[in-house]
Amino acid sequence: MVRKIRYREALREALREEMQRDPRVFVIGEDVGRYGGAYAVTQGLLQEFGPKRIIDAPMSEAIIVGAALGAAVVGGRPVAEIMYIDFATLAMDQIVNQAAKLHCMFGGQLKAPLVIRTQQGTGRGAGPQHSQSLEAWFAHVPGLKVVMPATPYDAKGLLKSAIRDDNPVMFIEHKGLYALEGEVPEEEYTIPLGVADIKRPGNNVTLIAYSNMVHTALAAAQELSQIGISAEVIDLRTLAPLDMDTVITSVTKTRRAVVVHEASVFGGFGAEIAASLQERLFDILAAPVRRLGGLHVPLPAHSQLEKQVVPSVAQIVQVVKEMVSTEVAIRAASA
Repeated sequence: MVRKIRYREALREALREEMQRDPRVFVIGEDVGRYGGAYAVTQGLLQEFGPKRIIDAPMSEAIIVGAALGAAVVGGRPVAEIMYIDFATLAMDQIVNQAAKLHCMFGGQLKAPLVIRTQQGTGRGAGPQHSQSLEAWFAHVPGLKVVMPATPYDAKGLLKSAIRDDNPVMFIEHKGLYALEGEVPEEEYTIPLGVADIKRPGNNVTLIAYSNMVHTALAAAQELSQIGISAEVIDLRTLAPLDMDTVITSVTKTRRAVVVHEASVFGGFGAEIAASLQERLFDILAAPVRRLGGLHVPLPAHSQLEKQVVPSVAQIVQVVKEMVSTEVAIRAASA
């Protein structure tokens, strides 16, 4: 029987195992040591590895990422923690103009094996400066890899692969997932970056999601099954590199697709998926690809208002019903 552990525990195991395996791996960030991390991911690691490998940094994201990048260039394999992705704005030069560009600008002579662990998303009423979903910003930058695990199993396997990767990786967690329990084997495993996962097979519509919205999509798929609609749920897991082959294969079968993410739908990553599907499967699609994302507003702190901003199970179900009924109407009109 496979044991169950929490998402935060899976991340902690990945860090511990990689630090035991490779002495070049270290963690740097605010409150990662004595306090154990803002969401308890690094709890206990200071006592095990000491202050030279679990480094409590000053309250400066520019220093955290800059120091980590410098260490990566000279042979370290740092894991830098930015407490909230909102604060990545304070280290954008280090992330976007330096880490993402070094390998190219130095003709392949330098590598930047840097992981930036951070978290985003709603669910705790943290307000507009602590709840944003900014993954599309980073996926847009050539040279950065972007990872967004939805389950404890994926979180551990993907973090281990990210640490071993020779490129800078934005490893984006979700604050609403840290307490989530899931099956995680005790034996060693990794999950390759750039490979999506079919979380639920189906035949009538493909729901494409990542991070916390995978669970919303799965709940919607379950509800749709009660009315005879079979929904396939794809968890992208990584946005860069992006596994469009799995998405294309699924939508070729189902002929309908809904992309769901928590970030603002305006300019969101779902637009990339939708455009790619329209370009490659236009003659196959039974209905236009639909996007569901957050409202284009600063996120409210009130818990009930916050829930109204991001996609819900009911919204996904309604959109799928509309897609199916549209096809039925088109068939009737052409009969």
